[in-house]
Amino acid sequence: MSKSNNQSKNQVSSRNWSDYYKAIANRPPRETLLTALINFESETRKAGGRIAIDLGCGEGRDTVELLHQGWKVIAIDGEKEAISRLLKRTDINTALLQTCIAQFENIQLVESVDLINASFSLPFCAPESFSDLWNKIVSSLLPGGRFCGHLFGNHDSWAADSSMNHHTVSEVEVLLTPFDIELFDEQDYPGKTALGKEKHWHIFHIVARKK
Repeated sequence: MSKSNNQSKNQVSSRNWSDYYKAIANRPPRETLLTALINFESETRKAGGRIAIDLGCGEGRDTVELLHQGWKVIAIDGEKEAISRLLKRTDINTALLQTCIAQFENIQLVESVDLINASFSLPFCAPESFSDLWNKIVSSLLPGGRFCGHLFGNHDSWAADSSMNHHTVSEVEVLLTPFDIELFDEQDYPGKTALGKEKHWHIFHIVARKK
C-alpha cells in the first residue's frame, strides 16, 4: 500500500475524539432518535421493556435519553474514552445500561432488539466492512423494530477519505428496502464541524421501521 493510501486510512483513527466529546457535551439527543421514540409511543408497550442498541454512542447524548425513557440500552463505541465518559454520568440508571468497546469491523450484535440508533457513526465504518455491518443491523432488529440514524452522501467533503463510507441516494434506497421509511431527509449544504472547521455536509437523516 502506498504512503498516501496509508495516510488516508489513518485519518479516522487520528481524529481528535476527546475534543469532539468536549465540543458536543450537554447537547440534546438527535432529532432522528426523538422521532423514532415518538413513533414507538403509538404502539403497544412490550412486556419486559424495550431494548435498544446505540451504535457509536460517543459520550452518550442519545443513550441518556433512551435510559431516561426507561429503555434497556446496549451502548457500543470503538473509543474507550467515550464509554468512560458515559459511565461517569450521574443522571442515568446504570442498571438498564450495558456497554461495549468494539470497532464496527469486528462488532457482534445481539438478536431481537427493538431499536438500533446510529447517530453520525456508521460513516466511520471501513467501506469494505459496511455491507456486513448493515446486514447485522437488519438481522438484529425485530419485525416492527426501528433503525434511526444517519448516513453520509457522496457529495460530502469527507467522501475523499477512503477509510469512510458514503452513499448515493439510490444506494441508500436499496439499503432501506427491508424497511418502511418513516423519515428520510437529505441535506446537502456548506457548514462547519462540531470543532468549527469548514465542511460540506451531505447527510441522510433516517427513521425506518423493519417490515
